Amino acid sequence: MATSAIRILGLDPGLRRTGWGVIEAAGTRLSFIACGTVMPPEEGGLAERLACLHNDLAKVLRTYTPDEAAVEETFVNVNPASTLKLGQARGVVMLTPALAGVPVSEYAALLVKKTVVGAGRAEKAQIRMMMKILLPQADFTTDDAADALAVAVTHAQHRGMAAMKAQMAAKVSTKLTSRVAAR
Repeated sequence: MATSAIRILGLDPGLRRTGWGVIEAAGTRLSFIACGTVMPPEEGGLAERLACLHNDLAKVLRTYTPDEAAVEETFVNVNPASTLKLGQARGVVMLTPALAGVPVSEYAALLVKKTVVGAGRAEKAQIRMMMKILLPQADFTTDDAADALAVAVTHAQHRGMAAMKAQMAAKVSTKLTSRVAAR
């Protein structure tokens, strides 16, 4: 029995550089489709930069029509202003596929590294090396694009669990809603 391929968009959010990578997963077989990095102009104001990020990601979604998207969770930075800006960029990165009707999952950086490299404290060079092994056709030129591909690979490996968690959350929500309505 043939397994139908699922197209996955992996995203590594950032305000200066947001990596994106598209793969197809058919069972355990992974195929590289495309990758790149969105780099909003640094001279623009925050709103313009976020709009550029949205527009460029929307173009990626239209071009590669993914079935699912996966976003790397960001860590809290020491600088509160930087953390806030990164959070705003991450919001745009999550919102853009959601607006296109593409389901979005999130993965901790530690899980991405552990899934792809086998160690949660892996270095960027190890991630790049593993992406070249797992996706030999991958032509990434930035760490951000390599990281986005790693997020997509992680989603391919864990998507069944993510779907099960979403179903469980929906069931709990439905039960709570019906209990409240019954009162």
